Amino acid sequence: MALTFEKTDIKDVYIITPKVFGDERGYFMETYSAKDFEAEGLHYNFVQDNQSSSTKGVLRGLHFQKTFPQAKLVRVLKGEVYDVAVDLRKDSATYGKYVGVLLSGENKKQLLIPKGFAHGFLVVSDTAEFAYKCDDFYHPEDEGGLPFDDSSINIKWPEIDVPYKLSDKDQKHLPLSESKIVFELKGEQ
Repeated sequence: MALTFEKTDIKDVYIITPKVFGDERGYFMETYSAKDFEAEGLHYNFVQDNQSSSTKGVLRGLHFQKTFPQAKLVRVLKGEVYDVAVDLRKDSATYGKYVGVLLSGENKKQLLIPKGFAHGFLVVSDTAEFAYKCDDFYHPEDEGGLPFDDSSINIKWPEIDVPYKLSDKDQKHLPLSESKIVFELKGEQ
């Protein structure tokens, strides 16, 4: 297998590490293999790839789509981010809990986030290039979010030497206790 799958404290969320083959010329790695995912019992049909570039202190999230939830496979091409997934699945034993992991161009780790989660990341390096696959298309009218500093989730974001930079939209989300967002996913991962 080209990929190693590590379970996290939240069911269905995985840290994925590729095998990297390198020499004096550089390196090669497979970043996604449907065959490896199937061997792990993970069935995804990714339909869209996205990429962003951000500077240190940019905090994007916590985002989700309300009626068209997306599973995501996220990674960093260059730089370093602290990536977070918050469980919003109905009847989940970990509802409102999060997984946070440092992703970087150097460690080449990826985070697999199933449907029913809010997602966000903080850039901790000077710049970062972030890429991800989604298993549903983006629907701008369907956007939702939670505050990055929602006290009921209590995410331990890394301390950095610049203030956080958020979009206007990301400064207006209602906390989980008020939005009461819950994803009821029937037979989906």
